[in-house]
Amino acid sequence: MGGPNLEVFKFGMYIMFPIATMYYFGTNLDARFSVPDFWPKAENTHKIPFEKEEIQAELERLRLRRLELRATRLQMEDRREKTEAFADIQDQYRDK
Repeated sequence: MGGPNLEVFKFGMYIMFPIATMYYFGTNLDARFSVPDFWPKAENTHKIPFEKEEIQAELERLRLRRLELRATRLQMEDRREKTEAFADIQDQYRDK
């Protein structure tokens, strides 16, 4: 068939192919597979409050945000109820 030279060549390919693949994908990883600005900068991340005043300020901010969202939700529900009531009145007049 092929002889001993072919067997040596095949053995060399079996050994060198995984090594060459690992070398190709293992070198220069930062430039090849990196996404620019993937991780946020320190000034853009959340800062965990540790002092008592900072914790109180954060709790107050969260409370105000919750109340603001609640007021917005109540306004939307009130508008929806008015719209539904108006649609019911229109349906009543159409049925007559």
